[in-house]
Amino acid sequence: MASSPVIVVEDDPFTRLIPLVLDPRPNEERYAAFVNFMSHDEPDFDGWLRRVRKSASGIYPADVRLVGSQEELRAQLPDCKALVVESLVVGPEELAAAGQLRLVQKFGTLLRNIDTAACAEKNIRLRTLRRRANISCAEHAFALMLMLARKLETVSGLVTVQRINAAGLSYRPYDRRHSAGGNFARVPGTRALNGATIGIIGLGEIGREIARRAVAFDMNVLYHQRTRLSEADEREFGARHVPLRTLLAESDWIIPQLPTLPATRNMLGREELACIKPGACIVNVGNAPLINRDALLEVLRVGTLAGFALDVHYQEPVADDDELLGFDNVILTPRMAGSPRANALRDFEELIAGLARELSQ
Repeated sequence: MASSPVIVVEDDPFTRLIPLVLDPRPNEERYAAFVNFMSHDEPDFDGWLRRVRKSASGIYPADVRLVGSQEELRAQLPDCKALVVESLVVGPEELAAAGQLRLVQKFGTLLRNIDTAACAEKNIRLRTLRRRANISCAEHAFALMLMLARKLETVSGLVTVQRINAAGLSYRPYDRRHSAGGNFARVPGTRALNGATIGIIGLGEIGREIARRAVAFDMNVLYHQRTRLSEADEREFGARHVPLRTLLAESDWIIPQLPTLPATRNMLGREELACIKPGACIVNVGNAPLINRDALLEVLRVGTLAGFALDVHYQEPVADDDELLGFDNVILTPRMAGSPRANALRDFEELIAGLARELSQ
C-alpha cells in the first residue's frame, strides 16, 4: 500500500467506519460488528460501503491508521496526508512532524483543539462537520422535555370517557355554551417551555445544539462550564454564563451535557441536587454517571424534582427491578438520542467524500 494515501484517524466507535470504507483489508471482526450494529436501520451495509467507496474512488484504497492517544498520533504523522480528529490536539509540534499533511478534518465543529493559525500558515486545509447525531441528541432532549412538560405518557390515549375514568381523572364535561373545551380529560400539571429557564451544563457540540433550540422556544438560557464563551458566542446562543449553583437554583430545566471523566463523575451529588428549586426537571441525554444515583433517588422519593429523563443509563440494559422504573415522573429511553443510524452513515458519506475531493486536488 506504498502508493495509497495515509489517513490518520482518531479512534472512536464511529470513526472506525472510515477504515471499513477505505481500507481494502478490513478487520473482519469489526466489519461483522458493524453489520450487526447497523442492521435495524441499514440492512444493506455492504451496499452502503460500495456506494461510499464509489464516491471516494480517488482515495480508495487508503492506508487508514487509527490512533488513540497524542503519542500515537505524533508517531503516525510523518507519512500522513489527511488527519481526522475529535479531541486530540493538532498544534505546532504535530504540524512540524507532518511534512506531507494537506488536510485536517475535525469530527465536529468546535476547533479549540486545533491551532487554526498554524494550519493556515502551513497552507493545510481545515474542514469541520456538523454531526447529525449531535443534532439528534438535541432533538431527543427536547422530545423528553416535551414529554415531561406536556405529560405525554399520561395523556396518550386519554380521549374516551372510559379511559379517562380508568386513569382516575373522572370525566366531567365543560359547559361549551360558555367555555372552551381544552384538556377535556382535566390532566393537571402540564407546563410550557416558552418563557422557562433552561440550564445547560457544558456548552460543547451537543450543548450548543440544545441552546439553539431553546432560543427557538423562547426559553431563557443559562450555561455553566469552566471556560466562558466569547461575548459573540454568548450572543449567538442567547446564553448567560453563571456559577453551577446559580444555574441549579434558577433553572426550570437542567441539562447536564459533559463528557464522563473522573472530574465530572457524580458532579451532581447531594449538595448540588439540594440547590435545585422545587418543581424543576432534569433531562440527561449525556451519561448517567454525571448524576450520583443515590442522591438522585433520594430527591425523586421526596418529590423535589417534577420530572427526570435519562437516555444513557447506569447499567445497560436496565434491570427489571430498577427503582427508577417505578416513578411516574421518570422517563427512560434505550440510548436513542443519537439515532437513527442514518445520522452516522450520512456524516461519513459527507466526511469521506470531502477527504476525496481535497486529496484529489
